[in-house]
Amino acid sequence: MPVPTKRAALVIRTGGFEGTRYELAGDETLIGRNPTTDITLLDEGISREHAMILYDAEQERYEIEDLESTNGTKVNGRRVRNVLLNAGDEIQIGHTVFAFVVDDER
Repeated sequence: MPVPTKRAALVIRTGGFEGTRYELAGDETLIGRNPTTDITLLDEGISREHAMILYDAEQERYEIEDLESTNGTKVNGRRVRNVLLNAGDEIQIGHTVFAFVVDDER
């Protein structure tokens, strides 16, 4: 298995708890309001299991997938089903807006 050369995180910009940073350390990061998710948001406007961020180690890239949520997931203001993420992208889930940040370790 390749050693990751990039570390990525989600940083809350708006929606409460601004500045909170969630490291994306695993191959999958589940976001929702269920307490068992990796990133739990206290927002009645989101699904229990709302979205998943996937890391592809071979391609060294991250992708977000909306898990057929009622209110959807937006990236840079556009509702998406799944999309590759780039550094600086803005992800909105419910009332929470995250910045997708990447720290290059090369």
